[in-house]
Amino acid sequence: MLMGYLLWLFGFTGAHRFYYGKPITGTIWFFTFGLFLIGWIIDLFLIPLMDRQADLRFQRGSRNYTVSWILLTFLGALGIHRMYMGKWITGIIYLLTGGLFLLGVLYDFWTLNDQLSIKHQRER
Repeated sequence: MLMGYLLWLFGFTGAHRFYYGKPITGTIWFFTFGLFLIGWIIDLFLIPLMDRQADLRFQRGSRNYTVSWILLTFLGALGIHRMYMGKWITGIIYLLTGGLFLLGVLYDFWTLNDQLSIKHQRER
């Protein structure tokens, strides 16, 4: 939950909503500055619920969700998060193309939790 609140500080960009697996509202927050800051303030109280829902939805495994999200949020255009997940080829492509001109980074904001869950399922 600590990571959710840390990302909430940048919540007007939708970062915490992407982290909790809510890409549609994350995108809305991104383009509307946290739903005109009103949604951002309301989310301060909704984070515990979003955290519980995410714990039930996403499977734990060898790669840590929080580390992956930190890498994506702050180094996404460099592809470090992809390398961390073992996706070396696309990580290098991101490194050379600025995260495929930031479109790949946006894609990863939408799908990172699912990518990690699938990876964890395959490891079992």
